[in-house]
Amino acid sequence: MDSVRSAALGFWIGTGSGFEDADRAGLSHLLEHMLFRGTDRFESLEIDQIFDGMGAEINAGTGKETTSVYSRVLDVHLERAFDVMADMVWRPKISDEDLAQEREIVLEEIAMYEDDPQDRVFDVLGEAVFGDHPLGRAIIGTREVVAGTPAAELRAFHGGRYTTKNVVIAAAGSVDHDRIVELVQQTIGDSPQTGAPPAPLALPGGPLARRRFFAKETEQYHVALGAPGLARDDDRRFALRILDSVLGGTSSSRLFQEVREQRGLAYSVYSFTGSYAGTGQIGLYLGTRPDNVQTAMKVVGAELEKLLADGITAEELDRSKENVKGRVVLALESTTARMNRLGSSVLADMPVLTVDEVVERIDAVTLDDVSALARELYAPERLSAAGIGGDESVFRGSLEAVSPTLAEAA
Repeated sequence: MDSVRSAALGFWIGTGSGFEDADRAGLSHLLEHMLFRGTDRFESLEIDQIFDGMGAEINAGTGKETTSVYSRVLDVHLERAFDVMADMVWRPKISDEDLAQEREIVLEEIAMYEDDPQDRVFDVLGEAVFGDHPLGRAIIGTREVVAGTPAAELRAFHGGRYTTKNVVIAAAGSVDHDRIVELVQQTIGDSPQTGAPPAPLALPGGPLARRRFFAKETEQYHVALGAPGLARDDDRRFALRILDSVLGGTSSSRLFQEVREQRGLAYSVYSFTGSYAGTGQIGLYLGTRPDNVQTAMKVVGAELEKLLADGITAEELDRSKENVKGRVVLALESTTARMNRLGSSVLADMPVLTVDEVVERIDAVTLDDVSALARELYAPERLSAAGIGGDESVFRGSLEAVSPTLAEAA
């Protein structure tokens, strides 16, 4: 990107909560934390000072299938940033003392997270949609695993996952590709060269409508509906983006307008999607006061029924196409967004489409494509439900308006 003086750099590792059995639930996230505890060459404080001294930030994140370590720096600092980040990724210390300290931080993070029902409801939904499969488990992990995993086991976990066959390095902005390749070759050093990426655990069977509720005294009831969605390589993913935009992904969407703007039943209401290897997830969320739960869910049920019966309009299709295209193109003016797109796509063995190719795929979506997808994914019998609030009977009763069978689901 010739017009910028910055570079976004990321190390993408093929490990996340979706690759963890119950005995390892949270190790990818815990390991991500430990990368910042230092290496033989760089102490933890020194890493912070180096990036502060460059006017840059370094951060990391763990997902269902990936872990990423990333930064955005001035181009003159790229090689220094690369050197430090590579050492963090390939050669973290993971000492007993440092792990003991970081373990307490992660346990506090779990406690903080569990205090926030607006976040936790999505993991309750994940359990409802995917059951006991790791995709239904919280990325952050469990207290038992975080508290009980010794440093030696975490080092072994790192050695098996952070291998050259399971890492993608991506950069965007004021960068030279050939120089990035040279830096990779210089910094790999004695990092593990073998070890295949972890295979995703077997996917659960067909969708089962499940209901899950977590009792907690809250000012609002937090309700989410969801079901398995599309795998990341499904060609219908472009139609799904249109569907999501129409249903609840924008301020002009049906759910936002009907639930919030027209009736004032919620401040936060939206739909969402996620995609993984072999499967995905679709869903919607709203938070509302106890006396509004029944009414709000009736509106949601009515909107879903109308969507399945009538599909979307030509006007909605055109508006959503332009919305999705605009978001794609505007995002790609960001060096970080381009780096994220490159890293995640290559790691997942997905084609890196050009902007013109993406626009062409979006323009090709038809009304029939969206309507058929809505009928398939949002069929009432597929939907699971999750709720957090004070009284399960209130939550359960509100589901009648969406699916009578869901209100009686296990």
